Amino acid sequence: MTNGPGGFTHRQLATLGAAMLGFFVVGLDAQIVNVALPDIGKALGGGLSALQWIITGYTLTFSALILFAGTLSDRIGARHTYMLGMVLFVVASTACGLAPNLGVLVAARLVQGAGAALVTPTSLALIREGFTKEAQRTRAIGLWAVGGSVAAAAGPIVGGALTIIDWRFIFWVNIPVVAFALLCATRTVVSPRRKVPFDVVGQLCAIVALGSFTFAVIEGEKLRWTSPIIIGLFIVTVFAGAGFLAAQHWGAHPMVPLRLFTDKQLCIVLVVAFTTMAAFYGVVFVQSLYFQNQRHESALMTGVLFLPMTALVTILSAKAATLIDRFGRRALITCGVTLQAAGLLVIAFLPESVSIWTVSAAMILVGGGGALTVPPLTSIVLDHAPIELAGTASGVLNTFRQVGGSLGVAGIGAVIAAHTAFMSGMRIGLVATVIVLLVTAVLSLGLDGRKRSHA
Repeated sequence: MTNGPGGFTHRQLATLGAAMLGFFVVGLDAQIVNVALPDIGKALGGGLSALQWIITGYTLTFSALILFAGTLSDRIGARHTYMLGMVLFVVASTACGLAPNLGVLVAARLVQGAGAALVTPTSLALIREGFTKEAQRTRAIGLWAVGGSVAAAAGPIVGGALTIIDWRFIFWVNIPVVAFALLCATRTVVSPRRKVPFDVVGQLCAIVALGSFTFAVIEGEKLRWTSPIIIGLFIVTVFAGAGFLAAQHWGAHPMVPLRLFTDKQLCIVLVVAFTTMAAFYGVVFVQSLYFQNQRHESALMTGVLFLPMTALVTILSAKAATLIDRFGRRALITCGVTLQAAGLLVIAFLPESVSIWTVSAAMILVGGGGALTVPPLTSIVLDHAPIELAGTASGVLNTFRQVGGSLGVAGIGAVIAAHTAFMSGMRIGLVATVIVLLVTAVLSLGLDGRKRSHA
C-alpha cells in the first residue's frame, strides 16, 4: 500500500485520524461544558445541584462503563465498539443541544458518557491493531495523546466562544467531528474478536453503587441529609459496593481481580489518581461559576482565564518522559499533588476584589500540578501490574480518575450548597480539598522513586 505523510500508509492515517478525533471529542466534552453552565442554568432553570448533574452525569457513566468497554471490545472488536460508542456519543450530543429542559439534558449527558466510555479505550486499541511496528506505534500513540491535550486546552475557549452564539452549539460542534471520525473508522483494519464473558453482576453493582452515592452527595443538601431518601441511598451504596466486591472475589469472570489491590504501589497510585482528578474537576467547576456569577465575566472571558492553566497542562504532558527521566516518578507525583494543594489554598484565601488574572495565575498551580502526576502514575501502574492484567489495571486507573472527577464536582458543590454565601462555601470546599491533597502527598512518598520502568 502506498505511503502517505509521515511514512504511514493511507489505512494507518485513517486509523490515526479515527483514534485522535475520538480521544479529542471525548476530552473536549469533559471541559467545554463548564463555561456554559451559567447560561444553561438561565435558559433551562434549576439550581446548583442541577448544574452539577450536567457535569457528573457525563463522568458518572464514563467511569462506570469504561471497564465494560474493554470486555465489549474483546467480544465484538475494537472497531465495532469504537463506532458504536461514537454513534451513541453523537446521538446524545444532538439530544443535548435540543434539550427542552434540564431533565432531558442530564439524561442525554448520561448517554454521552456511555459513548465516551466505549470510545476511550478502543481509540487506543485501534492504534495497537493498525501499527504493528514498534517505532510507528510509539509515534502514533504520541500523536493520539496530542488529541487529548488539545481538547483540554481548547475546551474552555471553544465553549466560551460558542456560548456567545448559543450554549446549544457546544454540543452540536461534536457532530461534524464525529462524522469525520466515523468515516476514518470505516478505513481501519477489521478488529479481531475473542469470546470473553461479561461480569454482569459486578457491572450492575458498580453502576448502582456509583449512581446512588453520587446522587446522595449532590442532592443531600436539597433533600436533607437525614431524609429517608438520602439515608436509603447511602445504604444502597454500601450493599451494592459489597455486592461488587463479592462478585470480584467469588465470580468466575471478575472485571477487576482483587489481587491487583494487594500491591501497595497500585493502591497508592489509585488514591493519588482519585484525589488529583477530584481537585482538578472540582476547581474547573467552581471557578466557572465564580468567574461568571461572582465576577460577572462573560463565558468567553472565562474560557480565556482558563487558558493559562490548560495550556500548561498540554505543555507538561508533552514533556512527561523527559521529566520522569530527570526527576523520577515519585518526585513528580509528590510535587504535583503539593502544587495542586498550594494552588487551591491560594484561591481559597484570595480577597474577593482581587484581579481575576491573579485567580487565573493561581489556577495554573492546580492544572500544572495535576498534569505532573498523570504520566508517572500510569508508568507505575504498567510497571507493577502483572503482565496479563496490564490492560485491566489501566482501566481501573482511568475509572478511579473519572470517579474522582465526578465526586470532586459533587463534593465541592455540596459544600457550596450548604452555605448561603457562595464565597464562604467555595472557600470551605477548597480548604477541605487541600487537606485531602496534603494527606495524599504524604502517601505518595511511599511510591516507587525510580526514573525508569524496569520493564
